Amino acid sequence: MATVNASAISFLILCLSSLSITEAKGGFSLDLIRRDAPKSPFYSPDETYHQRVTKALKRSVNRVSHFDPAIITPNTAQADIISALGEYVMNISIGTPPVEILAIADTGSDLIWTQCKPCTECYKQAAPFFDPEQSSTYKDLSCDSRQCTAYERTSCSTEETCEYSATYGDRSFSNGNLAVETVTLGSTNGRPVALRNIIFGCGHNDDGTFNENATGIVGLGGGSVSLVTQMGSSIGGKFSYCLVPFLSSESSSKINFGSNGVVSGTGVVTTPLVAKDPDTFYFLTLESISVGKKKIHFDDASEGNIIIDSGTTLTFLPPDIVSKLTSAVSDLIKADPISDPEGVLDLCYPYSSDFKAPQITVHFSGADVVLSPENTFIRTSDTSVCFTFKGMEGQSIYGNLAQANFLVGYDTKAKTVSFKPTDCSK
Repeated sequence: MATVNASAISFLILCLSSLSITEAKGGFSLDLIRRDAPKSPFYSPDETYHQRVTKALKRSVNRVSHFDPAIITPNTAQADIISALGEYVMNISIGTPPVEILAIADTGSDLIWTQCKPCTECYKQAAPFFDPEQSSTYKDLSCDSRQCTAYERTSCSTEETCEYSATYGDRSFSNGNLAVETVTLGSTNGRPVALRNIIFGCGHNDDGTFNENATGIVGLGGGSVSLVTQMGSSIGGKFSYCLVPFLSSESSSKINFGSNGVVSGTGVVTTPLVAKDPDTFYFLTLESISVGKKKIHFDDASEGNIIIDSGTTLTFLPPDIVSKLTSAVSDLIKADPISDPEGVLDLCYPYSSDFKAPQITVHFSGADVVLSPENTFIRTSDTSVCFTFKGMEGQSIYGNLAQANFLVGYDTKAKTVSFKPTDCSK
């Protein structure tokens, strides 16, 4: 589950007419809203800026265990995505007639699920639970069905229906019936798109760090049951997003599917997507990072040594690499470092209007991504600004702060990820 995303996305009210997915081959474009922006249902006016940033950064650290293989087993349409608990939330509809749900959009997981009636053990939810008995297109999957075997973590109930179990790195979980249903996305031309026979989980036993405004998860990973994969040829394996910076006055940006998700034009750089286990995650190859004119080479030169994730706020690298990075950064900043009051980040400075961060370039295989100060430093309070790269053992992760104001495009057929510097507020 995506647990820290500083960006979130403004969401539309979906029209509820029905279209076939084949009518949507032009692509899908969804609004994205920063989680802590006033437009987000997760916005708390009582929280200070400092409290919101601190919570986001701590969630980012907790999310890292989600990527531990020992823990994880593996017309144009428009809908909204809103960041929740460091994740994006997508406003979609499920069933016939369509019922709106607000679900976390997670590039770090695959299964789509929502809380359903009857809910025996469920976290508190503001909206009503989805009632499968009221939908004419709901169908439980049998244990021997092809769709049941497509998701690894399934078992057979006493009624011989397929049951799923989804767990996340922060110990959140969902258990219930694996089913097929119609998922409806909003549309840029006012005519929404109905995706029929989508595999999804009808959760009857769910708990964890979920906010009561979120009603489930939409998995956007690379696995067989993710929304991206199930859209199939209609989007050609392509999607992209553009995340507004954390401090942007504009809270909305877009996530795009199909032809809308193609990233092209001046300034685009492209790096290979590396196929590794589990196929849920999007693996890239990080070769080195430059701070000014000093280049720091990544010790692990193997292919697919870092995951790109829109649901993690910070960028996590091995401690020795971050130690070299912070040393190089410190050499170019004319100020004395201070300790992070929250004890989360590795390098902080007193904030002032003339604070100047050095230029940092991330060298992926075949793609040099030149970062701006808003990618590499974040104000954690009125008096402090901190480096957004953190040292941690385990899987390296390229987080969403480093991706802000880039159009980031995934092509799962061509096996590439592209970056284009973009003003995501426009």
